[in-house]
This record gives sequence, C-alpha cells and structure tokens, in this order.
Amino acid sequence: MDNHHTSSALGEFIKSRRYRLQPEEAGIKPFPGRRRTPGLRREEVAFLANVSVTYYTWLEQGRERNPSPEVLSHISQALQLDEDERKHLFNLAAPEPANSYTAPKPEPHNTEFLQNLVNQLRYPSFIANEVADVIVWNQGAKLVITDFGRLPEKERNMATLLFLDPEYPKRLINWEEFARYMTGLIRASFDQNKENPMFMNRFDRLKNSEEFLRLWEWHEIRHKTTAVPVQCRLADGPELAFTIHCAAAIDNDPGLHWCFFVPMPGSGTEEKLSLLLSQAAELS
Repeated sequence: MDNHHTSSALGEFIKSRRYRLQPEEAGIKPFPGRRRTPGLRREEVAFLANVSVTYYTWLEQGRERNPSPEVLSHISQALQLDEDERKHLFNLAAPEPANSYTAPKPEPHNTEFLQNLVNQLRYPSFIANEVADVIVWNQGAKLVITDFGRLPEKERNMATLLFLDPEYPKRLINWEEFARYMTGLIRASFDQNKENPMFMNRFDRLKNSEEFLRLWEWHEIRHKTTAVPVQCRLADGPELAFTIHCAAAIDNDPGLHWCFFVPMPGSGTEEKLSLLLSQAAELS
C-alpha cells in the first residue's frame, strides 16, 4: 500500500523539530554570520543522526517511506525529542493500516451507565468521546469547568470550550499551558483522523481561533498519558489547583476516555472543593 501520506506527515514533523532546535542546544558551534535556516540545517541533523544528508533530505521530503527503527531512534536523539514526540515519530513511520482512521463501534453509548460512573467521584469528572465531545459529567465538573447541560450538545467539546467559549478561558490561570497541551493532543492524532468527519468538523471550527492557530504552528505533540496541571479561579473567588488524569477504553469502547481532576496536595483545593459541593447540594 502506498504510504506517501504518512511519510509526508513524518517529514513535516521532523522539519518542525529541526527548526525548533538551536545549534548551541545540539552542541554545534555556529559559523560566523547570519544563518539562513531557523534552527539546525539538514546537514547538521544528518551528522548528529549518523545518516547521509541525502537520506535525511528524502525523509523530510517524503521520498523515503520506510525508515528503520534504528534510524528513527537516531533522529529522535539528534532532534532531542521528548517521550511524546518520540512516540509520535514512530507512529508516523508505522505502516498505513496501523494509523488509518477506524470508525467507532456503531452501538450507542450507555449514558446511564457512564453517568453512574462519573457520579462515583467527588472530584470534577467527565467522559468524552474520541473528538473530545463531553458525553456525561458530574457535579464537580459542572462547578469547576462549566455547566455542560446549559450548552447545546454540539458545543460540549473540551477543545472548542477552551478556544472559542467566551467565559471558560477566563477561569484558567494557566490557560496557555493547558491550551498547549490540548493543541498537542490534537496534533498527535491529526494524521490518523483526517478521514474522520467528526474530528475534521471540530478542527475546522478551531481554526476560527487565532490562539489555536498560533499554537498549532508550534507543532507540539502530547499524549493523554501525560498528566497536566490546571489552575482555575472561580467567579466567586476561590483558586483551585488540579492535575488532570485520563483513563482510556471506557466500557470497552476505545473511543471513550474518562478524565478526572485530582486536587493538588497542599493547595487547599480538596477542602475548597468539598465546601463548593456542600453549598451546591444545599441549593439543589
């Protein structure tokens, strides 16, 4: 099977990482004068990766389609990729069938069962599908993130909420950090989901955000295995600090993931959250 699409994505990725890495960071002493290339030159990456310049050039251009694991490992070291980026590099170089979009199972979600799951936690918790549409959520999520029930169903998406909602970003003290994480998640799965209409629909909407487009051009890669901190300030004043954790393949569906916001120890968030939940229960 022709693997050109995947190889082109691989080439674009390593080029973006080459532009990011400065000669001094790679242990290369730059020659005097202005460099025409941002970051490293192809020749420098080829030298660091112990491959020929021609071979590396073909990789960036998508003309070489079957790099060996050894070559990929050398390139990841030369470009100083982190663990998420290294995994992404190997995924891009995998055979096409392993990366192509597979439609989710046709059975409808058992929302009653899923709702019972999230209700077991006091911590803010929700279950979302493969394109980050929130399906069910608990009281903690309603208080800390947003009242999803008041949003139209098509607006219950964590990515569009982060970039297009007028209110939610105001709550996030570390919006930039969280937005980079979310953009990295989307970038990591983009090439595997180009044939997914739901994914592309959400992506096209995100392109209406200048901030999303700015972060998209950074080519950062993240995976859900990476825990991410979230600091927020609610409208009535209290500041809360969480770490987001995710569990995948909920109810045997690989497209579902369960996210929960765990209070950071020593931040006082546990106590503040308990008070918020008690006050909400009294009002209901």
